[in-house]
Amino acid sequence: MSRSNQTSSLDKDFLITGFPNFRDQESRRYLFGAFLTVYLFTLVGNILLIIIFISDRTLHTPMYILICGLAVLDIAITTNTVPSMLVLFTFGYRVVPFAACFTQTTFWLGLCSAEGFLLALMAYDRYIAICNPLHYPNLMYNRHIIKLMAYCCLFCFFCSIVTVAVLARLPFCGSNQITHCFCDFGSLMFLACGDNQITNYVMFIIGLCVMFIPLAFILFSYMRIIFSVVKIASTEGRMKAFYTCGTHMLVISVFFLTASGEFIAIRIPGTSVDTRIMVLIIQNVFPPLTNPVIYCLRTKEIRKSFHKMMKKIKTCNRQ
Repeated sequence: MSRSNQTSSLDKDFLITGFPNFRDQESRRYLFGAFLTVYLFTLVGNILLIIIFISDRTLHTPMYILICGLAVLDIAITTNTVPSMLVLFTFGYRVVPFAACFTQTTFWLGLCSAEGFLLALMAYDRYIAICNPLHYPNLMYNRHIIKLMAYCCLFCFFCSIVTVAVLARLPFCGSNQITHCFCDFGSLMFLACGDNQITNYVMFIIGLCVMFIPLAFILFSYMRIIFSVVKIASTEGRMKAFYTCGTHMLVISVFFLTASGEFIAIRIPGTSVDTRIMVLIIQNVFPPLTNPVIYCLRTKEIRKSFHKMMKKIKTCNRQ
């Protein structure tokens, strides 16, 4: 790319327009109210999970460290996109500088990829706990799981930075209008000029790594878990093992089903732009919204800790 193209790209502002058929004031008001409600519930639910984990030392185990890490990621994912969407719904459009748009895209790719790898770590934790229970204390301890989480995040953000850096090398000499609610990688690819074949190859390879590696690992882990659980003699033991894994499987299903829905919706001919935008937004906001609900409803230890915390608060208020 020439120096003049680099300068023009760096000085470029992107115009984010949102849903093509929902730009009237009434529609934007409804969208603002809906997504503000979802964002507030997401924040409250995940912050509550983090507070429960911090306040109860009995939960300071690898499994709950992973749950706490998932809550932190869920807050980061929604905070990266939803506040900017609320600004868009308020004013009808949003002008975003080149650097800010690519920064949001980098965090969006990195955080979503990190969540997939964190879910793979959860599957690994359950696999060791059920298939190798005697070795669990030596293989899964707090410091080790924190290191694995850090390595996964570093790897995902490295992949994200490389992908976005390759895209940023292309000139953006055409339209600056992004028909979406935030800066996503696909929209930026569509606006880029020049030969983007290398970018497509890089995106395809990295996409396979960050999506299919954790998914394949999760499927392998749970296949081994199912085979091990079936061999348990007592019905009570089998039910306990399945119940322990059920919560994680539900969270994993929500994340990958919404991601698959977004992947399929983009490739269905005739799908409206509004539908494609909404599916991608649902992939961003639905798992962070439902994860705390799933864990609070299905995890006995978290429910107990929540009741203890509420009793302490009531006792303090009475005094």
